[in-house]
Formats: sequence, C-alpha cells, structure tokens
Amino acid sequence: HFWGPVANWGLPIAAFNDMKKTPEIISGRMTFALCCYSLLFMRFAYKVQPRNWLLFACHFTNESAQIIQGCRLIKHNAQKRMHHE
Repeated sequence: HFWGPVANWGLPIAAFNDMKKTPEIISGRMTFALCCYSLLFMRFAYKVQPRNWLLFACHFTNESAQIIQGCRLIKHNAQKRMHHE
C-alpha cells in the first residue's frame, strides 16, 4: 500500500507542471476523466480499512490540480469566443 500511491504522485505533478504552459494544450475530456478518477479513488482511500491517507492526499492534490486546469480551459475558451465576436 505504499508504492502505488507514491507512483500516483506523477499525475498531480504533471498537472502542476502543465499550469506553466498555454491552456490550449488542456484536454477538457481528459481533465474531466481525471477529476472523476481522483474522486473515486479519494472515496476508496477513505473507505478502505485501514484508511489510506497517502492515496487520499495524492488524489485530493490531483483533484485540485485538475479543477484548476479545467478552470483555465473554461477561461481560455471564453476569452477566445469573446475575441471572435
């Protein structure tokens, strides 16, 4: 129950690194899928006995990163629409 959560930290680390890049690279579908994935695994990490707080923390961090990325994409698309009108 240690190396799985440790390896999972690659997801939020990649998301936070992508925040330095243009929002044009963000996939809305993948961001949504990763949000769902992290929500499910946060629930699993909390429900399993003993509770897996390392896994929970990883997916909580990823959920936060994906929400930020989703907001960046929405803002980018809204600005793009405003410039085209």
